[in-house]
Amino acid sequence: MSRLTHIDENGHANMVDVSEKSVTTREAVAQAVVTMLPETLQMITAGEHKKGDVLAVARIAGIQAAKRCSDLIPLCHPLMLSKVTVELEPREESNTVLITATCKLAGQTGVEMEALTAASVAGLTIYDMCKAVDKGMIISDVKLLEKKGGKSGHYKVDA
Repeated sequence: MSRLTHIDENGHANMVDVSEKSVTTREAVAQAVVTMLPETLQMITAGEHKKGDVLAVARIAGIQAAKRCSDLIPLCHPLMLSKVTVELEPREESNTVLITATCKLAGQTGVEMEALTAASVAGLTIYDMCKAVDKGMIISDVKLLEKKGGKSGHYKVDA
């Protein structure tokens, strides 16, 4: 197992020095799933929520979260993202919304945390907007699906 990169030789937390790393194109894709009552999903997809378009607000929240990741996650580098997308797919057969976030840049460090933060915050936004009608919603399966670029190369979760 490799050494934790955010711990120095004295056991102290530190921000990783990426100044000697090459600038490469880096991309990460993450997901989250929000499970809810069928009536809640129907309200969202029909656009009947009194607070407005739940999926549009969640998409914007996810994008904004990716851009602010270094403000939320200690020791995370502030990054100049060149692309952030948040896709929200309602799935009636499972009463879920599948959230897929993609982040991309040309830089010296990866964008996994930004993609994971985007997917997580999009899920939290759905919960926040719908909690008055469905307190039992579950946010689950937050995970990295794929990453490209950098020294460690390409990673893709097993299907």
